[in-house]
Amino acid sequence: MDHYLEITLLPDAEFPATVLMNSLYSKLHKALVDLKSRDIGVSFPKKEKTLGNVLRLHGSTQALEALQKRNWIGAMASYCNISEVRPVPGGVKHRTLSRKQSTMSFSKLRRLQKRGAISDDEVKQYKAKMFAKGFDDPYLQLISGSNGHRHRRYIEFGELQDEPSIGQFDQFGLSKTATVPWFE
Repeated sequence: MDHYLEITLLPDAEFPATVLMNSLYSKLHKALVDLKSRDIGVSFPKKEKTLGNVLRLHGSTQALEALQKRNWIGAMASYCNISEVRPVPGGVKHRTLSRKQSTMSFSKLRRLQKRGAISDDEVKQYKAKMFAKGFDDPYLQLISGSNGHRHRRYIEFGELQDEPSIGQFDQFGLSKTATVPWFE
């Protein structure tokens, strides 16, 4: 993780930054799948309540340049300012960015009901508990390529660390163990 490139979403009157980020991230995911990449991580350095308007990609120069040669951003390039591949500055912190999933969902509830593993009273308790356990984490609204359903991918930001942790990333650029450099 010694290099990065930064994609800044430009303000647009028709599309809010969240909509543009969802689309950009979907394109990134497709490109990482096509490359079978496990060595590119993502970060969102402008994160607040939402993920912000900056997507930063981390990896080796070779991995990032191979990604960029694919022209994966396509027509979205007109909504973005894309930096060159740059070295990570010295003295930065590191953190994991991973998917946060609920252990309770409507799809799980439907499966439990279909199997007869939950009574009507337990359904009400399940729903109440599910709504009480809502997430405050920022998320991406994505559309599944396999079934076309919309789903939210909540992003969990790990604690800042002084030392990097080496590992692999999934094809969303996330990892529960591998860190990315974290800097403004």
